[in-house]
Amino acid sequence: MQRFTQLFLDIDATTSTNEKVRSLQAYFQTADPADKVWALYLLLGKTRRRTVTSRVLRDVFLQISDIPEWLFKDCYAQVGDSAEVIALLLRDVDLSGQSPVSGESPRRGALLCAPTIPLHQWMEAIIPMAKAATDDERRDLVVSWWAALDNTEILVLNKILTGAFRVGASAKLVIKGLAAATGVTEPVLAHRLMGDFTPTVEFYATLTSEEATQNSPSQPYPFFLATSLDEAKFQGEDFSRWQAEWKWDGIRAQVIKRADQVFIWSRGEDLVTPQFPEIESMMENFPNGVVMDGEILCWQDGRPLSFNHLQKRLGRKKVSKKVMADSPVHFIAYDLLESGGVDLREKPWGDRTHHLTTLLNLHTAPNLHQSTLLTFNTFEELAALRASARDHGAEGLVVKAIASPYLVGRKRGHWWKYKVDPMSLDAVLIYAQAGSGKRANLFTDYTFALWQGETLVPFAKAYSGLDNAEIDALDKWIRRHTTERFGPVRSVEPLHVFEIGFEGIAESTRHKSGISVRFPRILRWRKDKPAAEADTLTAAQELLATLR
Repeated sequence: MQRFTQLFLDIDATTSTNEKVRSLQAYFQTADPADKVWALYLLLGKTRRRTVTSRVLRDVFLQISDIPEWLFKDCYAQVGDSAEVIALLLRDVDLSGQSPVSGESPRRGALLCAPTIPLHQWMEAIIPMAKAATDDERRDLVVSWWAALDNTEILVLNKILTGAFRVGASAKLVIKGLAAATGVTEPVLAHRLMGDFTPTVEFYATLTSEEATQNSPSQPYPFFLATSLDEAKFQGEDFSRWQAEWKWDGIRAQVIKRADQVFIWSRGEDLVTPQFPEIESMMENFPNGVVMDGEILCWQDGRPLSFNHLQKRLGRKKVSKKVMADSPVHFIAYDLLESGGVDLREKPWGDRTHHLTTLLNLHTAPNLHQSTLLTFNTFEELAALRASARDHGAEGLVVKAIASPYLVGRKRGHWWKYKVDPMSLDAVLIYAQAGSGKRANLFTDYTFALWQGETLVPFAKAYSGLDNAEIDALDKWIRRHTTERFGPVRSVEPLHVFEIGFEGIAESTRHKSGISVRFPRILRWRKDKPAAEADTLTAAQELLATLR
């Protein structure tokens, strides 16, 4: 635990990408393989299950300290993270009288030299004890662990226990550090690490072996992502080298048929096969060794339905017939990554789309079609295509170099996303709440409302779009103009107007306004506009009507 905590500190202490990579490289070169694989598991965010809830940790802390609950809540409001606030407050709590507990029994033994206990032992033998323990046993376990660790180690432990472990290094940086330590290339590592894995020494040996070629039939490829298009630079391109596709607002996914099984992976590396049984059935007629990259949408009458329909399926273990009937899904295939078990990613995109066309001519389904290829000879023609995107139910274009391979992550110069300008409405700020983490002491989470007659009706929440100076100024204003408090939420005088941008708008029975918006964010602070001139709910409904 001590060595892993030091890695956490080293990464957290610098903003330098190179320094982070060097710290990761050093760890993967020197740590024990059993610890390396668990560190990798944690750093890549694979631990999504929580062993102990934040509420339980808080209750345990309040039982062993003299700090009242109201003071704990005030401290939490400043820090914004339960794991961290407990680690900080424990500095002033005497744990010397607490009876330590071992990794063998919740009631017997002692955790001697806990910091030197290796990470894998914590993950495999010690922490799992909390899952099967009674409430009293769990309390004793947690307290004994806290008593045996320093404050930074407690912070790391708390985050692991609550399933909220995060560190200031992206998956890309972790893979870069691992590649530097092992000599295995980043694309190969990225592919082998896609999806979930069991953190064993055997897995780590296979992962870092130059010779290893066997992968699980379910394993997807790392997704290739587009970068925002720079209009000024792109106007000088040779347009014959490029084609475009509609950019759809659904779930980016890879559909895999291998070993007579179908697997559907989202871009977030979630296996979502049970949520889309129609797509699973569609793939049964395909040959083995096929991997398609595309978009899952709810689709009806030749057009996509709103994202709200898709959300009705997410997170379900089983989708009912009613949901399938009300929200029918469709797969739009963008790319063919594997055919006949052969990896096609290094072939030009133009060749891959030709292979995809051939495949889909042989294997058809009513809920499947290939993405439409759009050609353009001038930048004006490209801009006109983009302007017509909403007429097709799309949110813009993806512009692809015909010769581009299928790479890993975001690589500039091959694929560009060219989205339409967001829809927007001018709304009044009515509620504010403190943020979390580094923004825990600032009001940065806002609720905005539209007029319905003389009443302001909440319609969107947003927390991004303002610069630091604007956040500071608004925070000071909120503190001086609070009218009511509802727990962490403050009601403020309805005086300030903000232009709120969003990617989509849909009817919603869950919201008081009757509408929901997708990806809301603040476009600008309308200091030039009085609250009385903000937009109405009718204006939002008219905007919705234009998209039908």
